[in-house]
Amino acid sequence: MSGEDFVPLSLTPLLIGTFAAIACALPGNFLVLRKQALIGDAISHVVLPGIVVAFILTGTISTWPMMLGAAGAAIVSVVMIEAIRRLGQIEPGAAMGVVFTTMFAGGVLLLELTDTSSVHLDVEHALYGNLESLIWLDAVGWLSLLDLTALAGLPPELPRIALTLVGVILFIWVCWRPLKISTFDEGFAQTIGIRTGTLGMALVIVAAISAVASFDAVGSIIVIAMFICPPAAARMMTNGLEAQIAWSVVFAGASAVSGYVLAGYGPLWLGAADAVSAAGMIATMSGLILACAALWGPYRTRTGAPQEA
Repeated sequence: MSGEDFVPLSLTPLLIGTFAAIACALPGNFLVLRKQALIGDAISHVVLPGIVVAFILTGTISTWPMMLGAAGAAIVSVVMIEAIRRLGQIEPGAAMGVVFTTMFAGGVLLLELTDTSSVHLDVEHALYGNLESLIWLDAVGWLSLLDLTALAGLPPELPRIALTLVGVILFIWVCWRPLKISTFDEGFAQTIGIRTGTLGMALVIVAAISAVASFDAVGSIIVIAMFICPPAAARMMTNGLEAQIAWSVVFAGASAVSGYVLAGYGPLWLGAADAVSAAGMIATMSGLILACAALWGPYRTRTGAPQEA
């Protein structure tokens, strides 16, 4: 594929998918080690009431009101999960289950009571996103990357997810030491003055923001897969946190690129006439990478968290 075809048709979907995968995989490392990996699944289920409330308040289904509503619902959900877990002294899985059902049921109830059930919230956008449609119509080739007029026509999902990724990286960089200590030994972290409750809440809020920013473009399938598969696969490749994070970024990027390419060209190589969902194939590739790590990873038989000094 020449630059005249690749840049407008494939460059932006590839970048958006890759950025979204990495933005979810980075906080996913800490969530996996803290046994909170399903927080991404929780967020993808609980955004419905936030979207409905945003529609009620604004009367529109445009991107920013929906994103803000979903973000608000995601933050409420993680606060509820942490509160139920700590106050009720129950395991995280049980707390998540309570919040899952309550928030989703509340969203459905809102849809019925406010007569907004006709709003276009279909399976395609909620689960698969619209990655293939995020093309750069104003681009004519690689030189468009230096053309301010062409850059102004970039799909808005690209700068949005890029800023989210930068924010996630900054959060992990700034909070690296307390995050690492509290992840491996919460009791010791408390004795040296680290506010583990506040830090844990900040981590899940950052994860919620990553999920919501990715949700609109790539759908919940990639969000759920990337929170779990790259970090879990990376855990089986190394026994150090820094190396685990590096491996997770590599696996997330490889899943996004290989999944997008195979979704578009794989069926053609096999003689089929149509492509398949890019989001679904990206999630599939992340699962295959996890399976390979489980079979051949050097630390596949180890249990517990990575060893850190």
